Amino acid sequence: MSRPRLVVWIFPVVVTVLGAGGVCGQGYPSKPLRFLTTGVGAGTDLAARTVAQGLLDSAGWNVVVDNRGSTIVSAEVASRAAPDGYSLLVSTDGLWRGQYFQKMPFDPVKDFAPITLVSRSPNILVVHPSLPVKSVKELIALAKARPGELNYGAGAIGASTHLASELFNLMAGVKIVHIPYKSSGGAVPPLLSGQLQVMFGTTAAVTVHIKSGKLRPLAVSTSQPSALAPGLPTIADAGNLPGYESASTAGVFAPAGTSETIVKRVYEEITRVLGRPEVKERFYNQGVEIVGGSPQEVAAFVRSDMATTARIVRETGIRVER
Repeated sequence: MSRPRLVVWIFPVVVTVLGAGGVCGQGYPSKPLRFLTTGVGAGTDLAARTVAQGLLDSAGWNVVVDNRGSTIVSAEVASRAAPDGYSLLVSTDGLWRGQYFQKMPFDPVKDFAPITLVSRSPNILVVHPSLPVKSVKELIALAKARPGELNYGAGAIGASTHLASELFNLMAGVKIVHIPYKSSGGAVPPLLSGQLQVMFGTTAAVTVHIKSGKLRPLAVSTSQPSALAPGLPTIADAGNLPGYESASTAGVFAPAGTSETIVKRVYEEITRVLGRPEVKERFYNQGVEIVGGSPQEVAAFVRSDMATTARIVRETGIRVER
């Protein structure tokens, strides 16, 4: 679950060491970079292409976006690439969360050196207007009064919206039943028709229906209010659930062994890109926020998010049906 403000980090971090080739970063880059990422049109593809264009505009770096179809495939290719700073991974948190639901051909901590976070997509807790609740506390009270009777729609097991919902169940002490769909967007039509009562939806998926009055928003999943959901309180505050926080995050990672000099250089250039107004606007228009953060902060965040995901899996018993 994503940190909206990278302020306090409690986990010790060892970022990277000099690679086998003793790459020192002098003259870097001397050729185009490659951003390995998921399929064309996915959120990480947007992030990769936006940052790639920004690097060309601000630093004159040429970056080729190499779409590999899935987080697993792109990450596996990146983990085996030379640690010379020319093959970088742009991935969502599925990079490290996926290991709790299936076997991965890489180690998300040992095989990668974090560079920076790029974007975050908060979830909005929405309900069908027929549900007699107008606040998170009222939803919790109703769910406790009718255990197992309410349902929520979400994407595949382990998807961001699914984990957000199960973390809510866990922290609120309720049982709102998961109805799985192939994608989070697939749950929207049943929610609009009243077949579902509750959903943690991405801002891109539910904002238009909130504005039309077809869905009732209760709160946003990030630990601080979001500009993407103006006027909404956080779930942590509105539901008296301190520590609740969930979102989908995308970041940039290098193969393990990439020199600290190169990691620092790429981090600094991407940070400049993320600070440009036109870049912020492009992400905002796609329903995501810019995050940022140093390699050390990202490494600490990943370990914290892994601990939260492990807790959800352990205490709820969720697993992928095979």
